[in-house]
Amino acid sequence: MSEDGLPEVLVFDVNETLTDMSVLAGRLADTGLPGELLPLWFAGVLRDGIALTLAGGRADFATVARDALLAHLALERPGDPDPWAAADHVLGALPELPVHPDVPDGVRALHAAGHRLITLTNGSARTSSAVLARAGLADCFETHLDIQGAGGRWKPAPTAYAHAVRVAGIPAGAAMLVAVHPWDVDGAARAGLRTAWLRRTPVPYPSALRPADRQAAGVDDLARQLGAAVG
Repeated sequence: MSEDGLPEVLVFDVNETLTDMSVLAGRLADTGLPGELLPLWFAGVLRDGIALTLAGGRADFATVARDALLAHLALERPGDPDPWAAADHVLGALPELPVHPDVPDGVRALHAAGHRLITLTNGSARTSSAVLARAGLADCFETHLDIQGAGGRWKPAPTAYAHAVRVAGIPAGAAMLVAVHPWDVDGAARAGLRTAWLRRTPVPYPSALRPADRQAAGVDDLARQLGAAVG
């Protein structure tokens, strides 16, 4: 931590934390799958990727996400003539996802206040870079990281967070993980990072997990908590 007790580096999760994934419901509908399937599909992707890490296996986000879509298509649309094209239609929207409305002002305020900002995703660093460039925030982040730099081990594996602080060149306690997912917050806390949980839904934080050091309604709210002037 810096002399004033604030984190030197903010490590942002990307999917759902910075990006609004709800637009993928329309892509699912384009393929004939119900848009309401989105939360179940994404939860299944995280489950399978994390399970692979626990079992000692590895696969990138795109592979796991495509497999999950193909499984849903096989169940919901068994006669689909080209399920691979349908899956690619959904995944092709990932680099074009919008960010949540609170993100631009919050990120710019944190950057202007002198915080170093990086991203760490179970997805693709290239996708993170594309999304944030589209949002006009490319100059606010010094780098974008994914779990390929951690041997393909998905968060919340400790090696994923260790990869981020190693690249940043700081001790774990000088970094703060910012995420909407409680399991990500818990994993970062166990790896020695400070943590901030973004409350994007009314769902309470699980009592079984290590609590976040801070809770915020959005990135702009977190910026204010950290003393940044949000325009």
